[in-house]
Amino acid sequence: MHCLSISRAVLPLAMATLLAAAGCATRPRVATALPAPGSPPNKFADATLRQLATAQDERNTAALLPYLQRPDAQYRREAALAFASVQDRAAVPALARLLAADTEADVRRAAAFALGQTADTTATTQQALLTQLTTDPDRAVRRYVLEAMGRCATRASLADLVRLPAALAADTSAQVGQAWGLYRAALRGITSEAAVGRVVQLLPLPVPYRARLAAASTLARIRNLNLTPYTPQLIRAAQTDPDYAVRAAATLALGKSTDATVPATLASLARRDADYRVRLSAIRAMNAAMYAPVKEAAWEALTDANGQVALTAAEYFLTHASKESGQLFLAKAGKLNQWRVRATLLGAALKLGGSARDTIRQAIMQRYAAAASPYEKGYLLKALSEDPAAYKWLEEATFTPGQPVVIGTYGMEALVALRHKPDFPASQHAAFARTLQRGVGSGDLAIMGTAAEAIRDPQLALRPRFPSADFLLKARNQLTLPRDLEAWQSLQLTIDYLQGKAATPQPVAAAATHPINWAVVQTVPVGQKAIVHTGRGPITLTLLVEQAPGSVASFVELVRQGFYEQKNFHRVVPNFVAQGGCPRGDGWGSSDYNLRSEFADLRYVEGAVGLASAGKDTESCQWFITHAPTPHLDGRYTIFAQVEQGMDVLSQLEIGDRIDRIELLSSPK
Repeated sequence: MHCLSISRAVLPLAMATLLAAAGCATRPRVATALPAPGSPPNKFADATLRQLATAQDERNTAALLPYLQRPDAQYRREAALAFASVQDRAAVPALARLLAADTEADVRRAAAFALGQTADTTATTQQALLTQLTTDPDRAVRRYVLEAMGRCATRASLADLVRLPAALAADTSAQVGQAWGLYRAALRGITSEAAVGRVVQLLPLPVPYRARLAAASTLARIRNLNLTPYTPQLIRAAQTDPDYAVRAAATLALGKSTDATVPATLASLARRDADYRVRLSAIRAMNAAMYAPVKEAAWEALTDANGQVALTAAEYFLTHASKESGQLFLAKAGKLNQWRVRATLLGAALKLGGSARDTIRQAIMQRYAAAASPYEKGYLLKALSEDPAAYKWLEEATFTPGQPVVIGTYGMEALVALRHKPDFPASQHAAFARTLQRGVGSGDLAIMGTAAEAIRDPQLALRPRFPSADFLLKARNQLTLPRDLEAWQSLQLTIDYLQGKAATPQPVAAAATHPINWAVVQTVPVGQKAIVHTGRGPITLTLLVEQAPGSVASFVELVRQGFYEQKNFHRVVPNFVAQGGCPRGDGWGSSDYNLRSEFADLRYVEGAVGLASAGKDTESCQWFITHAPTPHLDGRYTIFAQVEQGMDVLSQLEIGDRIDRIELLSSPK
């Protein structure tokens, strides 16, 4: 399933002092108290908590609501948190009452978090949050309320979030909440000039780290934003912030400025920042308009000590290089050792082509024949998608019988990418339609799903070539739910498209088909460690059984069965995630059951471990680890573990690297 990625800069003493004062934590840890000897391993020894978690898993609002009124504050809190996963707006009035009236701050925080997760934009919710902001005596509750206001904001209510009440203007906790609230609103496309101006004010020290991270992340992610007026503030943050994550996000935001100083700044950051994630962000921020002044820095980055930086540089050339010789890129690619960087640069060579295009295409095909790794072969197929003359060869490679499924997956993606090229010949359009029909009938999940998606792509305008959806119906009926959900859904959406019907809602397996295995949960102690043994070294995880019992139980069962042995990391996105656990090795594989999403009050910090999904409540066996904070995933993907050791190993992982085995350590003493 598709989701959907340490070194620190040497700081002068004054900056280090500011860092300590700001309370900066590069990788916040989940607070977990280990069980005392002889005590239950985790909180789910309590039968009432198991009942609550089961009701959450079943999405049973009626069963959960009475717990919001229980005398025991723990049960009220857990019930409120359950609604963060259930996300039923029918619970909003009860949650609003809990937020307004509960005597326990922990319970009110949980209610605010759950209200934010429902993303209810009605005036009732807006007023409940605004009232609590001005009346609640607890700083942490107010911080949660501000973030929830962002998740529930409308364009009309955004002003309430931009202007803090005067009494909170100097409250650092309120600054953090406001910054995250503005970030959550921006993710939903709700922002304003005043909001951007306030975000920029929250960017420099001595604003707390969490607020600076939110501010920088907001500026990096808002689309179609001209940040030229704020260039000095962005440069200062990119060059001097003590935390790599803030520097990286501010650096990325510099790509939205047209100021003449930006290209040189990005080139310098790409060469000199001590953290690979900042160097990577500098290259990612470079655009076509900057090509001449940043080109040399990008050339140097192709041999960066960190492979993720080198790959990002190759991707920059593939996307933005112009007026260059394809032969030049072919020669440079031949000197590179990292296969993914080399294949990407070969794609750039073929795209630029010129008189050497035939020579470059043949060179890529020769490398394909010699490559041992199916993943390298896949990337070479991606490179060939830059040349329409490679169409027939690509098709044959895609459908070669008996080859690893990974190759067919990359091949079909390459064929679709090729069809999108402006110079794809009209004389080949009919042949491409036949290729898609062949793909739908192939029986391979990835080829079927990708081909079906292309048929309904409005840019390709293929509907007239498929007067009947019978071949899609036949293919869909051969699939098994929930195991083949992603391919099933792609086929069904294309059937709806060809038949002129509204899109069929995604089917979600009921909790009864795979309930939480409480017997397994009660064998997993708080603080349970799991070591992922890879060819690059070990990565140690702490499982979060109290926050995600169903997900942890599933993971533990699969580990005990040896399910993950000799699986691959099939997806590595620089400065985002490394993802593995797919039984096919290409991201289209699954177990024969689905899990329900468990959205605890956790954040995707560096080293967070989440479950991949094809949508809410469709999690299975695939998981990913984040290279850096990725707050846009918060509350959307289950977090079930946290890396404790091995971030240096994670930064080296490459597509195709093996998971040799996963070891569950003995219970903590």
